[in-house]
Amino acid sequence: MFPTPLMEKAAALDRADPLARFRGEFYVQPGEIYLDGNSLGLMGRPAEAAAVRALAEWRALGINGWTDASPPWVDLPESIAAQLAPLVGAAADEICLTSSTTGNLHQLLATLFVPTAQRSVILGDQLNFSSDAHAITSHLRLRGLDPAQHYREVTSRDGRTLREEDIVAAFTDDVALAVLPAVLFTSGQLLDVAHLTREARARGVMLGWDCSHSIGAVPHAFDADGVDAAFWCSYKYLNGGPGAVGGLYLNRRHFDRAPGLAGWWGVKLSRRFAMSHTHEPAAGAAAFHVGTPHLLSLAPLQGALEIFSAAGGIAPLRAKSLALTRFLMEAIDAELSGLGFTISNPRADAQRGGHVALAHAEAWRICQALKVEKVVPDFRQPDVIRLAPTALYSSFNDCLEAVVRLKHIMTTRAYEQFAARTGGVT
Repeated sequence: MFPTPLMEKAAALDRADPLARFRGEFYVQPGEIYLDGNSLGLMGRPAEAAAVRALAEWRALGINGWTDASPPWVDLPESIAAQLAPLVGAAADEICLTSSTTGNLHQLLATLFVPTAQRSVILGDQLNFSSDAHAITSHLRLRGLDPAQHYREVTSRDGRTLREEDIVAAFTDDVALAVLPAVLFTSGQLLDVAHLTREARARGVMLGWDCSHSIGAVPHAFDADGVDAAFWCSYKYLNGGPGAVGGLYLNRRHFDRAPGLAGWWGVKLSRRFAMSHTHEPAAGAAAFHVGTPHLLSLAPLQGALEIFSAAGGIAPLRAKSLALTRFLMEAIDAELSGLGFTISNPRADAQRGGHVALAHAEAWRICQALKVEKVVPDFRQPDVIRLAPTALYSSFNDCLEAVVRLKHIMTTRAYEQFAARTGGVT
């Protein structure tokens, strides 16, 4: 059992939490502590209602839903872009809600990567999500360029984090484009987007940010920071549901670029149904649509974003997220000392995203035992237990109780009943 001071602190923090009222807007299972919002956010009631409404409109309106639904389906991506824009510090017309994370990276590569004799390298990093590397290397091959010569990665000195000075040093004269994660998906390290964007631009390098593990948890200021481009998924902290439509941002200074991957939905609305074989792009980032929007995957995101607005935007969510992870680390330090755990995420608020990365040699088996104890974590290779309390539906007592159950697992060695990981779904 935890010492009284920690119990009292959790209770006091929960009583003072201005976002506690939103917990009831989500389907939190009784007795379960859900700490996997950085992989898939929980279903919110407004998201469910929006999905049900879209189905009802389809049933009642059929094809007329494109014009007569509320909002009309034809405008839904732009309507949701306006909801999302304040979370990333951008204008609505700089956002295109379409495709998936990797699909949008392919679109940005096809549009922004213009190799020259002097600059033909794409820069990534050793710790980024694998799909980004797959997209970059496959794109280079499509351009007739050998990834062994034209793809370079910033290496990690400790296997968990990146040094920003190493990133800046990698912005060399032969680099045309860099793709970096705003938050590293394993360690939760938050990179300084503004600083690195300035450094890249000063060296003639275009920089795109993968914001999949930051959007909805960390405030962004894309316009103010001069970001060239960004892309993300919508099913983690945004709670848009599994397979939710992704998004991309393109700074307006690049609006004159024709989309590298063009399709009919990227044509301006007044000409979309003219079926001309001449691509007449829509204004702004909307030109980067390819095919017909996935309405049934967009609708839940529309509802999910209503809660962000009701909560007062991203600033209070970030404040609570930092407080939750700070308290979680405090509980880990107090109660799990000597049990083989290491907190591998940065501890400083300015360098930490939305989750705590807890390293242990038996991380895989411990994650299986946590699930039996009704704590939902996330495992990442080789030895990381990701614990992501989410501002809209997690409590400080959740963090405390998760560590209580984790300590019980370790002291009873309950994790030993599970086989070592041999691959497959994590």
